[in-house]
Amino acid sequence: MPRSWSDKDERMYEHVKESEEERGRGEDRSKEIAARTVNKQRRQEGRTLDQTTPSKNLPPSGRRTTP
Repeated sequence: MPRSWSDKDERMYEHVKESEEERGRGEDRSKEIAARTVNKQRRQEGRTLDQTTPSKNLPPSGRRTTP
């Protein structure tokens, strides 16, 4: 795990990874989802150097429509 992650981030990563594996996702995909989830949380809390965040004007990903 990245050095910049806190113990809380590590716990969140493990929890999400295990949850995704229980849902039947493969190990690699579970790791990817867990890492993206933790990084998203860190970004929203302003704990990252890279402040690139998705536009606030976009609807939640489940509601996006393709043109």
